[in-house]
Amino acid sequence: MKARITVLGGDGIGPEVTAEAVRVLQAVAGTYGHEFDFAEALIGGAAIDASGSPLPPRTIDACRSCEAVLLGAVGGPKWSDPNARVRPEQGLLELRRTLGLFANLRPVKTLESMLDASPLRPEVVSGTDILVVRELTGGIYFGRKSRTAHEAEDVCSYTSEEIERVTRMAGRLAMGRRRRIVSVDKANVLETSRLWRSVAERVIGDEFPDVELEHMLVDAAAMHLLRRPTSFDVLLTENMFGDILTDEASMLVGSLGLLPSASLGEGTAGLYEPIHGSAPDIAGRGIANPYGTILSAAMLLRHSLGLEAEARAVEGAVTKALSDGVRTADIATPEGVSVGSRAAGDAVISRIFKGT
Repeated sequence: MKARITVLGGDGIGPEVTAEAVRVLQAVAGTYGHEFDFAEALIGGAAIDASGSPLPPRTIDACRSCEAVLLGAVGGPKWSDPNARVRPEQGLLELRRTLGLFANLRPVKTLESMLDASPLRPEVVSGTDILVVRELTGGIYFGRKSRTAHEAEDVCSYTSEEIERVTRMAGRLAMGRRRRIVSVDKANVLETSRLWRSVAERVIGDEFPDVELEHMLVDAAAMHLLRRPTSFDVLLTENMFGDILTDEASMLVGSLGLLPSASLGEGTAGLYEPIHGSAPDIAGRGIANPYGTILSAAMLLRHSLGLEAEARAVEGAVTKALSDGVRTADIATPEGVSVGSRAAGDAVISRIFKGT
C-alpha cells in the first residue's frame, strides 16, 4: 500500500513524540511491504510564530491531500494569554472542522503489567476496556460567544444531525465490541442534553436493536468511572463532557501519555493524536512518553489505511515493551529505571514482527 501521511508535530513535546510514531510507521512499512510518504507542516504556537496563524493555508492543503494526519500537541505558556486574539488551540479546532471530523475515539484499556501505575487499586481497574466516542464539532466549544466587562456568554448548541451521526458511529463500534453504550448527558438540567437523549434513543433503537443503551448523568458517570470502570463498554458523550471524562479516565491506566485518540468523519481520512498536552516543562529533554502517540499511529493504520494486522502488531509491540518494563519517567516505578523517548520507540520497533 502507498499512503501519504501529514505530520503536525506542533508545540512542546509534540515533535518528539511524533518522531517516534513516524519511526514506528516506517518500521511497519518496511516489515509489511508498504510505502508511506511523510510530509511535515506547522500547527498551533509554532505556526503562529512562523506565519501569524495557528492553521496556515499550507497546512490545510497538506492535510486535505493526504490519507491521514498525525498530530503531536499544541499550546504552551508562550501563547497562554486567554485574552489573545489568536491562540494555538484555534488551529486544532479549525482543522477538525475543516476536515469534517465529528467523532473522537479514545480507547482506555488497562494492561495487567501496568496496574501499579494507576492511583486506583488494581482490583478496581483490572480488566478495564472502554471506548469513549466524543462528539467534536458542536457544543459549548463552538457555540456563540460574547463578553463584556461584567458579563460573558458561551452558548451550548446541538442539532439533531450532529447527534445522529456521532451516535451512529458509536452504534457501529459497539456492534464490534460488547454491544453496550452508556450515553452521558445532563438531561436533568440542559435542553441540549434532552435533545441528545431523545436522538440517541431513536438512532440506537431504529438502527442498532442489538445494542443496549443506557443514559447516565455526567456527574454520575464521573463517579462510576472511578468506582466501577469495568462496567463500561462504549461511552458516548457530547464535546465538553468527553474532554473532561477522558482526562479522568487516563488515571485508570496511569498516565495521559499512554492514551491515543482518533478523530474521524464520514470517510476514511482521520486525525490521530495522543490525548496529552504539550508538556512544555519537559520539552526538548527527550524524556516524553511516546506510547500514546505510537498507539495513535496504530489507530491510523486501522481506521484510515485499513491495515488491521499492522495495527495489531503495533499495539502488541507496545504491550510487550511495557510488559518487559520499558517505562518512561511518567510511569516508572519508584525502584525502576526509566528510559527516554527514543529508547521507548526502539523497544516498540524491535518487537514488531510480521504476522503478530
